[in-house]
Amino acid sequence: MIIFIAMVLIAGIVAYVIISTGSLLETQSGSTGSQTIKEVSSGLKVSTIQGHNTAGLIDKVIILITLRAGSPEIDLTSVLIELSDSNQKNIIEYSSSYWVDGTAGLDSLFEVDAFSSVASEFGAIVINDDDSSCSQMTPVINRGDSVMLAINTTATLGGISENENIIGNIIPEEGAWAIIQFRTPSSFVKPIVILQED
Repeated sequence: MIIFIAMVLIAGIVAYVIISTGSLLETQSGSTGSQTIKEVSSGLKVSTIQGHNTAGLIDKVIILITLRAGSPEIDLTSVLIELSDSNQKNIIEYSSSYWVDGTAGLDSLFEVDAFSSVASEFGAIVINDDDSSCSQMTPVINRGDSVMLAINTTATLGGISENENIIGNIIPEEGAWAIIQFRTPSSFVKPIVILQED
């Protein structure tokens, strides 16, 4: 009888351990799954990258970004741009001094005051922002917004010449990174050069 009671007690303890472990694993897997979905579905997407050609050198670059489908809002103040050529790599942060409202249209995109002369700064040109969430001091991008990130590549990389490989990432605080990867043409014929398209 004593042996039987001991076996029942041991079986009860083992069952409790198995059930609590299963419950813990279920909670952790649910949390991991939600986090993975958030990381994959959220973040920024590069639609196009254009460069401005001055005397055979790309001196300014604009990167048109939107949110990925299902992404929560993203604050540009927490976004970093990593940009490099074969010689150097730069980390660039948002500067509120170079914010431009382009929602009403712009005559000359590369002439607006959105291109910082500081190598570690990028500006923002707001193209579409129906709810006015992307303001100068709180530049928050949400669903439907389109923003151009403006980089002075003369300050950042000393300009970009012909036949040059450029790589980088646009890194939000949370979510998938947007990839920058292009090779400049062998000759710059026009003032505006399409460098990368989605």
